[in-house]
Amino acid sequence: MNSIRAIQQLNKRELEAGINPEGSWHTDYRDTAFIYIGGLPFELSEGDIITIFSQYGEPVWIKLARDRETGKSRGFAWIKYEDQRSCDLAVDNLGGANIMDRIIRVDHARYKPKDDEDMRDNTMGEPELLDQGDESDGERKKRRKTESDSDEDDRPLLPEEIELGKLMDKLDEDDPMRDSIIKRQQEKVDEAVRKLKKQKQKEKERVKRKDRHSRRDRSRDRDRHRDKDRKRIKEGEEYRDRRHRSDRTRDRSEDSRDRRDRHRKRERRRSHSDEDTKPSRAKGSRSPLPYRARSP
Repeated sequence: MNSIRAIQQLNKRELEAGINPEGSWHTDYRDTAFIYIGGLPFELSEGDIITIFSQYGEPVWIKLARDRETGKSRGFAWIKYEDQRSCDLAVDNLGGANIMDRIIRVDHARYKPKDDEDMRDNTMGEPELLDQGDESDGERKKRRKTESDSDEDDRPLLPEEIELGKLMDKLDEDDPMRDSIIKRQQEKVDEAVRKLKKQKQKEKERVKRKDRHSRRDRSRDRDRHRDKDRKRIKEGEEYRDRRHRSDRTRDRSEDSRDRRDRHRKRERRRSHSDEDTKPSRAKGSRSPLPYRARSP
């Protein structure tokens, strides 16, 4: 916050005094196109920062400080502009700006790249990722080895290495036992490094095995679900077939029953009709006796 106020006071005094750009305090940084940005919200990514700062020029490189273990933002970054004059505008206009309830600090910086640091334009993504499609097998192996060596350099010092450094500083050059003591300690260091590498290798293999098992389990789960789906589909088809056959059987049974009923009805009607057409006799009637002539 003190740095932000100091820059704002400088700019205010220059405006009040009417100092031209050639006499501005910014001219002390004409030799660098880098700016430092502090107090950034941790949620912002490189793309978000470029979007904010590109309103005052064309960024050609960005480095957002991230935690080596978690990869999370540490809240500060460096940007390089294509035109150095863009740095003056960004410092004057964005220093003290409020972004997501945080006051950011913007100042000129003389960034010193590391020996192996890639300073190519990375505002569209990491150059390594963009170039991987053109790499040969040998180049990929070399890159992996370099990354492995870089991880080795980034690891914290082992207690044996710290002790070796203390001995080298403490022991006198003329001490006849110096070389022997340092040699013994160096052997301890080598052994500790070997154990550490072996432990890391085991850890990597364990992670790989876990990934393989996880993929195998997922594959089995997919196969199991696929088999269940097939079984459900097959059972559904069989159920529909059985139901269809049952419906057809029931329909045929009903048709047969209907035909039998119709046949019985026709028979009953025919029987009644025949009875109605026969001559009816009176009950108790007798046929008359034949006429006989009476005797005199």
